[in-house]
Amino acid sequence: MKRSYAALAALFATLNLSACNSSDGVLASASGTPSAPLSTTPGGMAMPSPTGPQVPAHSRIPLNKVRLQVAPIVGAPVEAVAPMTKQLHARLNERGITLVSSTDKTTTHILKGYFSAITESGTTTVIYVWDVYDPAGNRLHRISGQQKALTDGKVEGWAAVSAATMRAIADATVEQFSVWMTGKVG
Repeated sequence: MKRSYAALAALFATLNLSACNSSDGVLASASGTPSAPLSTTPGGMAMPSPTGPQVPAHSRIPLNKVRLQVAPIVGAPVEAVAPMTKQLHARLNERGITLVSSTDKTTTHILKGYFSAITESGTTTVIYVWDVYDPAGNRLHRISGQQKALTDGKVEGWAAVSAATMRAIADATVEQFSVWMTGKVG
């Protein structure tokens, strides 16, 4: 159980170290301007507020005009990421979103993912956070959630996470990204 909390703390510390300005309690974008207030967990850890920054109108473009770069995923092993990546690519393609490489100069958005698998009382939960950036490095949006892994309780951590669990995360991610990009609720 201690290991689970340590993994969760490491995930959130990673997210906060790159964006937290402790003197004013807000997230700072790559340009250094405040973008979202922080809230505090019961354990005293600073967390970004769920609402995040307001998105400039120019960052919302039709899905068929989005040229999305997916950055390497932090915190999950290759074995877990592979089925999710395949599903992510298929779902993005279905929505008309073009995936581009890290060297593509026409990128409109960058998706960076942070993952952790936590086992408590025989149940493993994958916690995920995706930050959406513009090409200049300004964080525009945050997608986050968690997905329980269906296991027999005999294995823990990433070993307990199935390909189906990771595909479900890809589906939820693309849905949330699409809803945000189009500005439609539901």
